[in-house]
Amino acid sequence: MRGKKSPSLISPTGAIKLMTHAMMGAALGLAFGLALVLFNPTVANLLNHGGHSAAMVFIITLVTTFAIGATLTGLVFILAEDKEF
Repeated sequence: MRGKKSPSLISPTGAIKLMTHAMMGAALGLAFGLALVLFNPTVANLLNHGGHSAAMVFIITLVTTFAIGATLTGLVFILAEDKEF
């Protein structure tokens, strides 16, 4: 008979898994932002004329969006992993 398994989201391992997914999303957001600025001159021109605050808002928005998306995806993966026997 198998013992009760604690939910992996409540354990320190689950928190580390979620943080890892969030960091991967943040890194992807930075990479996507860099690629967008390098390959699309219109975006680079808009950021150039917008000043420092516009560039910061652009980067923070991309990083946050990707990090939240990756964290939620990681949450789904972890919960699906727990359901497997």
